[in-house]
Amino acid sequence: MAETFIKIPDNYSGYHLSHFCVPKHYEEDLEDIMIPWGLIQDRTERLARDVFQDVKNEPLTALCVLKGGYRFFTDLLDKLTALNRSQASVSVPLYVDFIRLKSYENTDSTGDIRVVGGDNMVSLSGRNVLVVEDIIDTGKTMEKLLAILKNHQPKSVRVASLLVKRKSDSTGYRPDYCGFEIPDKFVVGYALDYNEYFRDLNHICVINDSGKKKYLTPQGSH
Repeated sequence: MAETFIKIPDNYSGYHLSHFCVPKHYEEDLEDIMIPWGLIQDRTERLARDVFQDVKNEPLTALCVLKGGYRFFTDLLDKLTALNRSQASVSVPLYVDFIRLKSYENTDSTGDIRVVGGDNMVSLSGRNVLVVEDIIDTGKTMEKLLAILKNHQPKSVRVASLLVKRKSDSTGYRPDYCGFEIPDKFVVGYALDYNEYFRDLNHICVINDSGKKKYLTPQGSH
Protein backbone atom coordinates (compact mmCIF):
# COMPACT_ATOMS: atom_id res chain seq x y z
CA MET A 1 0.00 0.00 0.00
CA ALA A 2 1.36 3.42 -0.95
CA GLU A 3 2.23 5.86 1.82
CA THR A 4 -0.29 8.66 2.30
CA PHE A 5 2.44 11.32 2.40
CA ILE A 6 5.61 12.25 0.54
CA LYS A 7 8.64 11.14 2.54
CA ILE A 8 11.75 13.27 2.22
CA PRO A 9 14.78 11.16 3.28
CA ASP A 10 17.41 12.23 5.78
CA ASN A 11 20.11 12.39 3.11
CA TYR A 12 18.04 14.64 0.84
CA SER A 13 20.16 17.58 -0.28
CA GLY A 14 17.42 19.85 -1.64
CA TYR A 15 17.54 22.27 -4.54
CA HIS A 16 20.17 24.96 -5.03
CA LEU A 17 18.88 28.48 -4.39
CA SER A 18 19.90 29.56 -7.90
CA HIS A 19 17.36 27.18 -9.46
CA PHE A 20 14.36 29.10 -8.07
CA CYS A 21 13.35 32.65 -7.19
CA VAL A 22 14.36 33.53 -3.63
CA PRO A 23 14.19 37.04 -2.09
CA LYS A 24 17.64 38.59 -2.22
CA HIS A 25 17.50 39.54 1.47
CA TYR A 26 17.42 35.83 2.40
CA GLU A 27 19.96 34.42 -0.06
CA GLU A 28 22.80 34.30 2.51
CA ASP A 29 20.60 32.77 5.22
CA LEU A 30 19.54 29.50 3.58
CA GLU A 31 21.20 26.17 2.92
CA ASP A 32 18.84 24.94 0.21
CA ILE A 33 15.24 24.68 -0.91
CA MET A 34 13.67 21.56 0.56
CA ILE A 35 10.21 21.88 -1.01
CA PRO A 36 9.56 24.32 -3.88
CA TRP A 37 6.35 26.35 -3.87
CA GLY A 38 4.92 24.59 -6.93
CA LEU A 39 5.28 21.17 -5.32
CA ILE A 40 3.55 22.50 -2.19
CA GLN A 41 0.62 23.63 -4.33
CA ASP A 42 0.23 20.32 -6.14
CA ARG A 43 0.43 18.34 -2.91
CA THR A 44 -2.11 20.66 -1.24
CA GLU A 45 -4.49 20.12 -4.14
CA ARG A 46 -4.34 16.37 -3.56
CA LEU A 47 -4.93 16.81 0.18
CA ALA A 48 -7.96 19.00 -0.58
CA ARG A 49 -9.37 16.24 -2.77
CA ASP A 50 -8.85 13.68 0.00
CA VAL A 51 -10.61 15.91 2.55
CA PHE A 52 -13.44 16.61 0.12
CA GLN A 53 -14.07 12.93 -0.54
CA ASP A 54 -14.00 12.07 3.16
CA VAL A 55 -16.44 14.80 4.23
CA LYS A 56 -18.66 14.78 1.13
CA ASN A 57 -21.96 16.61 1.63
CA GLU A 58 -21.57 17.42 5.32
CA PRO A 59 -20.59 20.89 6.61
CA LEU A 60 -16.96 21.35 7.63
CA THR A 61 -15.44 23.87 10.05
CA ALA A 62 -11.81 24.52 9.12
CA LEU A 63 -9.80 25.68 12.11
CA CYS A 64 -6.52 27.43 11.24
CA VAL A 65 -3.68 27.32 13.77
CA LEU A 66 -1.93 30.69 13.51
CA LYS A 67 0.49 32.06 12.63
CA GLY A 68 2.43 29.44 10.74
CA GLY A 69 -0.59 27.66 9.28
CA TYR A 70 -2.17 30.61 7.51
CA ARG A 71 -0.70 30.08 4.02
CA PHE A 72 -1.38 26.33 3.96
CA PHE A 73 -4.86 27.02 5.34
CA THR A 74 -5.61 29.64 2.66
CA ASP A 75 -4.37 27.47 -0.20
CA LEU A 76 -6.16 24.37 1.10
CA LEU A 77 -9.47 26.24 1.38
CA ASP A 78 -9.03 27.77 -2.08
CA LYS A 79 -8.72 24.27 -3.50
CA LEU A 80 -11.69 23.00 -1.49
CA THR A 81 -13.88 25.84 -2.76
CA ALA A 82 -12.72 25.07 -6.31
CA LEU A 83 -13.92 21.50 -5.82
CA ASN A 84 -17.26 22.83 -4.58
CA ARG A 85 -17.58 24.74 -7.86
CA SER A 86 -16.60 21.85 -10.10
CA GLN A 87 -18.22 18.80 -8.47
CA ALA A 88 -21.90 18.88 -9.34
CA SER A 89 -22.88 15.85 -7.26
CA VAL A 90 -20.98 16.71 -4.03
CA SER A 91 -20.76 19.96 -2.09
CA VAL A 92 -19.12 20.71 1.26
CA PRO A 93 -20.40 23.80 3.12
CA LEU A 94 -17.32 25.46 4.65
CA TYR A 95 -16.94 27.51 7.82
CA VAL A 96 -13.66 29.01 9.02
CA ASP A 97 -12.16 29.98 12.35
CA PHE A 98 -8.70 30.90 13.62
CA ILE A 99 -6.86 30.12 16.85
CA ARG A 100 -3.41 30.62 18.29
CA LEU A 101 -1.78 28.32 20.81
CA LYS A 102 0.17 29.69 23.74
CA SER A 103 2.39 27.65 26.03
CA TYR A 104 2.70 28.39 29.72
CA GLU A 105 6.33 27.24 29.64
CA ASN A 106 9.16 28.42 27.42
CA THR A 107 9.89 24.95 26.04
CA ASP A 108 9.43 23.13 22.73
CA SER A 109 5.98 21.58 22.77
CA THR A 110 6.26 20.30 26.33
CA GLY A 111 4.32 22.86 28.40
CA ASP A 112 0.60 23.14 28.98
CA ILE A 113 -1.16 25.05 26.21
CA ARG A 114 -4.10 27.41 26.07
CA VAL A 115 -6.13 28.47 23.05
CA VAL A 116 -6.10 32.18 22.17
CA GLY A 117 -8.70 33.71 19.87
CA GLY A 118 -11.31 31.95 17.83
CA ASP A 119 -15.06 32.07 18.28
CA ASN A 120 -16.70 30.50 21.28
CA MET A 121 -15.47 26.92 20.99
CA VAL A 122 -18.82 25.67 22.27
CA SER A 123 -19.99 26.34 18.69
CA LEU A 124 -17.89 23.33 17.58
CA SER A 125 -20.29 20.98 19.31
CA GLY A 126 -21.75 18.50 16.81
CA ARG A 127 -19.62 19.83 13.95
CA ASN A 128 -17.06 18.22 11.67
CA VAL A 129 -13.80 20.02 12.44
CA LEU A 130 -10.64 20.11 10.33
CA VAL A 131 -7.62 21.43 12.24
CA VAL A 132 -5.10 22.92 9.79
CA GLU A 133 -1.50 23.15 11.00
CA ASP A 134 1.78 24.02 9.29
CA ILE A 135 4.09 21.52 10.99
CA ILE A 136 3.88 18.79 13.62
CA ASP A 137 7.09 18.56 15.60
CA THR A 138 6.95 16.17 18.57
CA GLY A 139 3.15 15.84 18.42
CA LYS A 140 2.70 16.88 22.05
CA THR A 141 1.04 20.22 21.31
CA MET A 142 -1.39 18.72 18.81
CA GLU A 143 -2.38 15.94 21.20
CA LYS A 144 -3.14 18.54 23.87
CA LEU A 145 -5.15 20.66 21.42
CA LEU A 146 -7.19 17.62 20.38
CA ALA A 147 -7.95 16.91 24.04
CA ILE A 148 -9.23 20.49 24.42
CA LEU A 149 -11.39 20.17 21.31
CA LYS A 150 -12.81 16.85 22.47
CA ASN A 151 -14.24 18.59 25.54
CA HIS A 152 -16.52 20.58 23.21
CA GLN A 153 -17.96 17.38 21.70
CA PRO A 154 -17.54 17.92 17.96
CA LYS A 155 -19.04 15.32 15.63
CA SER A 156 -15.60 14.55 14.22
CA VAL A 157 -12.10 16.00 14.29
CA ARG A 158 -9.52 15.56 11.57
CA VAL A 159 -6.07 17.14 11.33
CA ALA A 160 -4.28 18.29 8.18
CA SER A 161 -0.62 19.23 8.55
CA LEU A 162 1.57 20.25 5.66
CA LEU A 163 4.68 18.89 7.37
CA VAL A 164 5.50 16.22 9.93
CA LYS A 165 9.05 16.23 11.25
CA ARG A 166 10.86 12.98 12.08
CA LYS A 167 12.10 13.47 15.64
CA SER A 168 13.56 11.07 18.16
CA ASP A 169 11.31 12.48 20.90
CA SER A 170 8.10 12.25 18.85
CA THR A 171 5.00 10.88 20.56
CA GLY A 172 4.21 8.95 17.39
CA TYR A 173 1.18 11.12 16.63
CA ARG A 174 0.22 11.23 12.94
CA PRO A 175 -2.31 13.62 11.37
CA ASP A 176 -5.15 12.38 9.19
CA TYR A 177 -3.73 14.29 6.22
CA CYS A 178 0.00 14.90 5.82
CA GLY A 179 1.72 16.69 2.97
CA PHE A 180 5.35 15.80 3.58
CA GLU A 181 7.34 13.90 6.20
CA ILE A 182 10.66 15.71 6.56
CA PRO A 183 14.01 15.20 8.30
CA ASP A 184 14.74 16.81 11.66
CA LYS A 185 15.98 20.06 10.14
CA PHE A 186 15.07 23.66 10.92
CA VAL A 187 12.85 24.79 8.05
CA VAL A 188 11.45 28.21 7.22
CA GLY A 189 9.28 29.75 4.52
CA TYR A 190 5.69 29.41 3.36
CA ALA A 191 4.66 31.14 6.62
CA LEU A 192 7.01 29.07 8.83
CA ASP A 193 9.16 31.59 10.63
CA TYR A 194 12.33 32.06 12.60
CA ASN A 195 11.65 34.88 15.07
CA GLU A 196 9.02 36.27 12.66
CA TYR A 197 11.39 36.30 9.66
CA PHE A 198 10.98 34.20 6.49
CA ARG A 199 7.17 34.20 6.43
CA ASP A 200 7.46 36.08 3.11
CA LEU A 201 9.46 33.24 1.52
CA ASN A 202 7.39 31.07 -0.87
CA HIS A 203 9.46 27.90 -0.72
CA ILE A 204 10.15 25.72 2.33
CA CYS A 205 13.88 26.03 2.94
CA VAL A 206 16.54 24.92 5.41
CA ILE A 207 17.99 27.85 7.33
CA ASN A 208 21.77 27.87 7.78
CA ASP A 209 23.77 28.63 10.93
CA SER A 210 24.51 32.15 9.70
CA GLY A 211 20.80 32.83 9.30
CA LYS A 212 20.02 31.53 12.77
CA LYS A 213 22.65 33.79 14.27
CA LYS A 214 21.61 36.80 12.18
CA TYR A 215 17.98 36.72 13.28
CA LEU A 216 18.48 35.41 16.81
CA THR A 217 16.64 37.25 19.57
CA PRO A 218 16.98 36.54 23.30
CA GLN A 219 13.33 35.55 23.69
CA GLY A 220 12.90 34.07 20.22
CA SER A 221 11.98 30.52 19.38
CA HIS A 222 10.80 28.64 16.29
